[in-house]
Amino acid sequence: MAQRARDLGLVIGGGETGPRNAITDVAGVTVGHVTRSEPDQGIQTGVTVIKPHSGNLYSQPVPAMVHVGNGFGKFIGLSQVCELGELETPIAITNTLNAPQAASGLIEQTLAESSEALSVNPVVGEINDGKVNAIRERVVAPGDTQHAWFNASELCPEGNVGAGTGGEAYGWKGGVGTASRVVDLEGVPYTVGMLTVTNLPGQFAPRGIALVGEPPTASSSGGKGSIIMVIATDAPVCPGNLGRMASRSLLGVARTGTIMPNGSGDYAIAFSTKRRERANDQALLKPSAHVANQAMDPLFEASVEAAEEAVLNAMVAAETVETPIGTLRRYPFEPMG
Repeated sequence: MAQRARDLGLVIGGGETGPRNAITDVAGVTVGHVTRSEPDQGIQTGVTVIKPHSGNLYSQPVPAMVHVGNGFGKFIGLSQVCELGELETPIAITNTLNAPQAASGLIEQTLAESSEALSVNPVVGEINDGKVNAIRERVVAPGDTQHAWFNASELCPEGNVGAGTGGEAYGWKGGVGTASRVVDLEGVPYTVGMLTVTNLPGQFAPRGIALVGEPPTASSSGGKGSIIMVIATDAPVCPGNLGRMASRSLLGVARTGTIMPNGSGDYAIAFSTKRRERANDQALLKPSAHVANQAMDPLFEASVEAAEEAVLNAMVAAETVETPIGTLRRYPFEPMG
């Protein structure tokens, strides 16, 4: 198993983590990866799929909302999520030029499972892994997304897997990272889970870590990069406040060094596993049962802490990649004293 930030003594904040310290600590949430790694051929990419629950998401959508930090990206399905405040397919993340193929995989699987579907809103985020991946080859097929969907589980590998296989972080190797926090709302415990796929530009400036090396490439990546963040919770949060949680998660990423420059695509999508039934379009939880605005602060704090830790977990778990296209080296973390 790959190392994580806490294995090196790097503890972010004072919040309690879930048992896995992962997005899959939120009951019902699963994650699947397909990794395409052929370094000699310049292939370092993949696809990651996050499923909010094991049922039919088209007929049982979940509340959701998106926050755009900087919109230099190709986030498929964003407008309908923002308009309706719900998610009707799993979330897929892949490389920029394979986003349409990932969307096709989500559509095909949704049609196979939902005979009533005449319109499907696939939700796909992307990062540009062209620094080490032959991105123009577009090797991630629709079937890879379906395979990740089929094989989603509570396990959540980090680093060079799935959509993070060719990911960067501040001139170093990045990738997939995850973390979680457990909060208490009026005596009831709820979980906030985070998954990030990093391709971050900027200057690595983590809190509480003595930097031990300069990046082997330009630290700003020319002002280009991205991060896709997925926030899950089992708290009964309405779409508006899910958007607020998504916005707060970018504060955690900023703590590691990014300024979200002009050429960076920075997106966060948050969902609650409290379902809605499409059959009668009636929320199972009445609005009065939603977490009130004035009670949201613990969920905001959890979103910030989990985001910061997920970025560090991605970098700690990452491994150096060398292809004919380029090289990304793992940051030389040292254990804390």
